[in-house]
Amino acid sequence: MRSARGPGEASSSGMVRRMVGLPRSILGGFSRVIGHGIDLMGIGGRRHHHQPLNFHLPQHQQEPLLIPDEWAFLSSFEQQYGSMHPFFYACQFMEALKIAEDEHKFMFVYLHSPEHPFTPSFCRETLCSELVVQFLNANFVCWAAVADRGEGLQMAATLRPASFPFCAVVAPAPGNSLAVLQQMEGPISPAELVEILQRTVEEQGAAFGGARAINEEERRRARAKEEEKMRADRQLREEQDAAYLAALQIDKEKEKLKHQPPGGRVQKPVEASNKLPDHDKFRHNPTQNRYGNGKITASKTRYTDHQKETTTTNQGRDPQATTQILIRFPNGERREQSFSCTDKIQSIYRYIDSLGLPGVGNYKLISSFPRRVYGVDQMGITLKDAGLHPRASLFLELQ
Repeated sequence: MRSARGPGEASSSGMVRRMVGLPRSILGGFSRVIGHGIDLMGIGGRRHHHQPLNFHLPQHQQEPLLIPDEWAFLSSFEQQYGSMHPFFYACQFMEALKIAEDEHKFMFVYLHSPEHPFTPSFCRETLCSELVVQFLNANFVCWAAVADRGEGLQMAATLRPASFPFCAVVAPAPGNSLAVLQQMEGPISPAELVEILQRTVEEQGAAFGGARAINEEERRRARAKEEEKMRADRQLREEQDAAYLAALQIDKEKEKLKHQPPGGRVQKPVEASNKLPDHDKFRHNPTQNRYGNGKITASKTRYTDHQKETTTTNQGRDPQATTQILIRFPNGERREQSFSCTDKIQSIYRYIDSLGLPGVGNYKLISSFPRRVYGVDQMGITLKDAGLHPRASLFLELQ
């Protein structure tokens, strides 16, 4: 794919756009710079740079200091060519690639060969020229390494340069692959380098930018879907709380009617009858209920006895241990009952059975949010362990 060239000529292989597999040693681990507590944001006068340009590692340690390859390159490069150079990230290759992906930029890779005869003039006249430095810092995430050691050697084996100086434009690809969009080999002038890089950004940026736009759109849709689900769940909880409070208010009104003097109930029979909720009409007109046409007098008696028994039991109960269960029946009737949080699901079934409702034979209890069926297998679970404490609403579903 490399074009033929004479000695001393630069090689630009056009829009290379080839895929290479990254070696396992490159893929693993984060920068050792972090382990030494050194700021890995690079050297060269860019944002987040906290060290002076003439920063040198201290020489007074008694034990030899292991200098990471990333810093060794930068230190050696600046000693020979000065501090005017592109902002090279002093980190491992995969970290720089991740930064490029996060910033939606391509990555500029420079493999440095100190012994090559073309290297000094390229670094001094091209790589460190103001034109190249400004263009690279504005449009790329730059990473460099010595080609015969550490990650530089591994990337040289991966990219297979035919000559030096060697530069490449790369981008992350699915899996453990790397997309090589452009590579330049041999000496090249600052204007030529910027022209090649500009063309690469324009031609390849559309394709990779489109892919990034698609990924951003997918993430935006996922966030919107999650927010919609959260709104729906919140609305459902609000509706359930409103229904619970409404049912509670109805039961309070019923209790008031029960404790009114007999004369007060006789004075306005029509008005009291009109104010009766649907579940009172269910008790007084059993022929209209959905369970059957049997009489409910015995059920009312058992229900009253159960309430008296429950009231007696609740007198010594800790209020914080009380669980309020609202039961909704298929015909619209609602019943609320207090239990202990240590009572089991079976206690709710016993309470419903004690009502003696006609037509209620086989049934199961269901919570609507989150939807869960409390059947035979859950009889031995306590109300607290079942998530029904301190209050819950259950629907009776006939089988």
